[in-house]
Amino acid sequence: MTGALAETLPAAGALDVDAIRRQFPILHTTMHDRPLVYLDSAASTQKPRAVLDALLQVYERDYANIHRGVYDLSQRASALHDAARRKVQRFIGARDWREIVFVRNATEAINLVAYSFLRPKLGPGDEILVTEMEHHANIVPWQLVAGETGAKVVAAPITDAGELDLVALRERIGPRTRLLGVTWVSNVLGTVNPVEEITALARRAGVPVLVDAAQAIQHRPVDVSALGADFLVFSGHKMYGPSGVGVLWGRAELLEAMPPWQGGGDMIEEVSFAGTTFNDIPFRFEAGTPDIAGVIALGAAVDWIEGLGMALIDAHETALMAYAERAIRQVPALRLISEPKERSGALSFVMDGCHPQDIGTLLDLDGIAIRTGHHCAMPLHARLGLPASARASIGVYNTTDDIDALVASLRRVADMFG
Repeated sequence: MTGALAETLPAAGALDVDAIRRQFPILHTTMHDRPLVYLDSAASTQKPRAVLDALLQVYERDYANIHRGVYDLSQRASALHDAARRKVQRFIGARDWREIVFVRNATEAINLVAYSFLRPKLGPGDEILVTEMEHHANIVPWQLVAGETGAKVVAAPITDAGELDLVALRERIGPRTRLLGVTWVSNVLGTVNPVEEITALARRAGVPVLVDAAQAIQHRPVDVSALGADFLVFSGHKMYGPSGVGVLWGRAELLEAMPPWQGGGDMIEEVSFAGTTFNDIPFRFEAGTPDIAGVIALGAAVDWIEGLGMALIDAHETALMAYAERAIRQVPALRLISEPKERSGALSFVMDGCHPQDIGTLLDLDGIAIRTGHHCAMPLHARLGLPASARASIGVYNTTDDIDALVASLRRVADMFG
């Protein structure tokens, strides 16, 4: 893009994005005979060669079941799996590797906390506090345990700009609040919530906090030791790793007091028909054979991200989001559905006279992949008075050329429906 927009583009840091893109084979494919422009990273990021190679190597050279065999191959697989746990520990600043629990995804992690940590503490009239901008995964598990115990789920409102109303949040924290679940970054609005301020507010009231970091982990540095939360969850597939593996981080003292959620192999210490003694954390929450290759490949994704540098990733994406926001505003009849002071990763919009699904379908014909619908955030869309929206979301591999292609295609759609 040339002209005023290009002239005001913020510095994008020192990342060589062209070199990064060469590490993603899928970015060099086509859709409808057009070069793929992938702008749906909030749903799932694409995978670099380092992660693909890690998966292949496990299955070709290093695969065996872990923590069971005395033979060398099993010991090697176990060591690689254990090393990945310590990589994740380092990556998020956890004080203890035992605080890293491997699950399938952020959704399963929230369900684990809902049933193992929270449900035993709930009674009639108790409250679980969330926000209007939450993903369904940070609403439905709380509704399930609330329905079983007579508790209720309470939502803190957002402003018309798409930001969390901190005054209203503070007012909703009361003597019956048993947990606060809050997203760090909205998967729809891109709004960045001030999670350190929020956790401090809750902790002063004695309320434990779960942070959904599924939309933050790939965009910004995460340090759970400084965050002040009690639990944090994220999915590997949103941070350039494989699908089917995710992470629950929890304070060791909380995890140690929690009963197992599922039963099976590797989460036990001793079993008899008289009863079972359970394993230490984190293993008591990891029943059965895990996604061994997926965990190891998640470790490779951590290595890959750290090799780039999270600060440089953040700088590049912040610049690109600013560019995208300015450019997309110039499309006729198009309206962004939020105006947060700080946005990360994603922006959603609607267009006069054109349903979001039609926008997505027409962009697809130009090779541009965006998300349309309610984005697993129906209560948020109800708050905004919208049945659906269109969402463009970025990863470290995206460029201003991708944004230019998006805007050019949106202009063609606007012309068709104008």
